[in-house]
Amino acid sequence: MGEKYKWYLDERILQSQKLAAIGELSAGIAHEINNPLAIIRQEAEWLQHLLKNKAGLEAGEVEELRNGLRQIVQEVDRCKDITHRLLDFARKREPVIQAVELNKIIEDMALLVEKEAKYNNIKIIRKYDANLPLIHSDGPQLRQVVLNLLNNAVHAVGQDGEVTITTRRAGEQGIDLIVADTGCGIPKEHLDKIFYPFFTTKPEGKGTGLGLSICLGIIQRLGGGLAVDSAVGEGTTFIINLPLQPEAGGKND
Repeated sequence: MGEKYKWYLDERILQSQKLAAIGELSAGIAHEINNPLAIIRQEAEWLQHLLKNKAGLEAGEVEELRNGLRQIVQEVDRCKDITHRLLDFARKREPVIQAVELNKIIEDMALLVEKEAKYNNIKIIRKYDANLPLIHSDGPQLRQVVLNLLNNAVHAVGQDGEVTITTRRAGEQGIDLIVADTGCGIPKEHLDKIFYPFFTTKPEGKGTGLGLSICLGIIQRLGGGLAVDSAVGEGTTFIINLPLQPEAGGKND
């Protein structure tokens, strides 16, 4: 398709150290920001309640106040989402390994995004290997990865396109999960940066730049690899390779 970059467990030690440092910093920032945000939101909601018993204000002034308070609550919620993602990035929860039916996990997440996709005339195409064996992995963390990739794919297409989900065997000890879209594609100069924390190509206010970083960390902890292949104007393909059984790490359920 176009340029391809792979990120596996042998990623440079220096990069791992940088990510660890960013994780620690992120946790501190998130905790510091969450408390004042909670107070701001509480006060905004109280003001909204007082406006219900308005007196001595012109209709236009009341509506202006309401719009301002709605904006405050909206921006606080956005900041809350950012801090939660920062904490997810920093925690790096150890996997809980158990038998997982990958096709079912993928289908559950596909159904979640399909409503929005249909509204925008985006078709979700399934190409599941019906004979895929059970794998030993962390189901909840895989759900998080799959949902993130599907949401990204739908947003990349925007309207009138396709997102194709494929599962297949990868040798004797592995499986592949592939999410391909017919969206705008990723510029070559951005392709080697999309897994960096806080890097995003989305418009301001539409993304935190942490989703793919979190996905990469999860897949690595599950003993797998993540590759991306993209070309501007053609679309993007993410390929996840997972072992049937992780060699190390994780905890048996």
